[in-house]
Amino acid sequence: MAQNTGAYEGMVAETISIAGAGGDMIHAYFARPQGPGPYPAVVLLHHMPGWDEWYREATRKFAHHGYLAISPDLYCREGHGTGDEVIANIRAEGGVPDARVVGDVDGCLRFLRGLPSATGKAGVFGTCSGGRHAYLAACKSEEGVDACMDLWGGGVVMAESDLTEKRPVAPLDYTASLQCPVIGLFGDEDRSPTVAQVATLEDALKANGKQYEFTMYPGAGHGFFYYDRPAAYRAEAAVDGWAKIWDFLARTIGGPPA
Repeated sequence: MAQNTGAYEGMVAETISIAGAGGDMIHAYFARPQGPGPYPAVVLLHHMPGWDEWYREATRKFAHHGYLAISPDLYCREGHGTGDEVIANIRAEGGVPDARVVGDVDGCLRFLRGLPSATGKAGVFGTCSGGRHAYLAACKSEEGVDACMDLWGGGVVMAESDLTEKRPVAPLDYTASLQCPVIGLFGDEDRSPTVAQVATLEDALKANGKQYEFTMYPGAGHGFFYYDRPAAYRAEAAVDGWAKIWDFLARTIGGPPA
């Protein structure tokens, strides 16, 4: 078989520091194809368990598919320790502020779009709380988002009693300001978001004339992409979901150079 000499030769992946919300220097895991590009970009927003191995692997996966990919550590200001210790602190403090997350995303977008190998097109991706943050950023980013990937994002739909100083507005209520197409991947056995909450989000997208494509996987619960969690992983749904993501990105922000 003839070699595709136009393909990138490999990738570089490393932890870097970038300016996030308020000019704070934050850690981010950055993976990029080797080669001149130009490449579209993706910001990966980690889940509630934090900036873990799965997210580093997912960041490299996007780079393998020809994207400049960066995953900021949204918890780095909360101190160091084991993953469980950091998560315990985050939960005790009621999570991280929504406005700060959006500011960190904007810092990532500025960094990515400033690279000579960037096309300027960029999407946001997240699972669990990261799916919520991806949707939030797609509505509130000042830098602009071109594609949103919300994978089982819990807390997009919120009861008034769940609102806090750090999370003062449900992302659902920003839907009129959504800047880009959304792909949503969900499981019908998930409890956050529930099937009813996904339907509420879909109704809001329809009412506001937004472009979206949702898939609800039968027999899948929370975290069905996580191959390192046997009880949660659903291989067929995960394989299909990744295929849908690559297709969605090709249609919204483009793929790597031919």
